[in-house]
Amino acid sequence: MYRQGDVLIVPVAEEAVPSHVAAAPREPRDGRGRLVLALGEVTGHAHAVVGPGELVREPGPFGPFLLHLPQGGRVVHEEHGPIALPKGWFRVIRQREYVPGSVRIVAD
Repeated sequence: MYRQGDVLIVPVAEEAVPSHVAAAPREPRDGRGRLVLALGEVTGHAHAVVGPGELVREPGPFGPFLLHLPQGGRVVHEEHGPIALPKGWFRVIRQREYVPGSVRIVAD
């Protein structure tokens, strides 16, 4: 399990990847060619993966992602140290916070 700021990255066994993922649309890369896991609304900084891979948005109100890195990869951010990830599948989860009456993704 890996954590970079408000992003948690959890390994997923190949056999646990949902079958609908094969046909699900992939998230586009940003203008710098990165897979953006989370974008800071205030700072514009991003938790992003550089290198080969795919990012699939799962259905749901908080939009967790499934990340596939066939050769491994590196998560980068302007204010955090890089994290090397081995090859495989990962679930990407944004930190949430409770506010009276609801739960929301933490604003960065």
